[in-house]
Amino acid sequence: MVNLNVNGKQRSFDGDEDMPLLWYLRDDLRMTGTRFGCGLGLCGACTVHVDGQAVRGCQTKMGTLRSKKVTTIEGLSQDGSHPVQRAWRTVNVPQCGYCQSGQIMQASALLARTPHPADEDIERAMTGNICRCGTYQRIRAAIKMAAGDTKGGR
Repeated sequence: MVNLNVNGKQRSFDGDEDMPLLWYLRDDLRMTGTRFGCGLGLCGACTVHVDGQAVRGCQTKMGTLRSKKVTTIEGLSQDGSHPVQRAWRTVNVPQCGYCQSGQIMQASALLARTPHPADEDIERAMTGNICRCGTYQRIRAAIKMAAGDTKGGR
């Protein structure tokens, strides 16, 4: 039995402990904001937080989550008011939007540990999150905006 906290609610999982967290979130809990991308942890679409750290849900096994706190895009804020989400809308980051939940989760983890990141910090933190539409400049601008740069890095 794996007891964990998902978005502020206590949960219990009594299945295959090798099952990826991504499938537990999407299939068991019906939280579909976390996306399946590559299944290899290389694209970042499945990024969630475990105890505040950005991790790939497709590579995180349920058996490693005992007493852990998991936050998904649905749990980042109930009404989309997290500073990163607000900046994302202001800068109009998404095109297709498929990668955006993973991008937002990676960016919010970065800002939690580095409140005022330099461009190099952003580049390093966001490197593993792929955007097929190539909105990387807008992503960087939104992160800077969320960090308090009112110009949004433009």
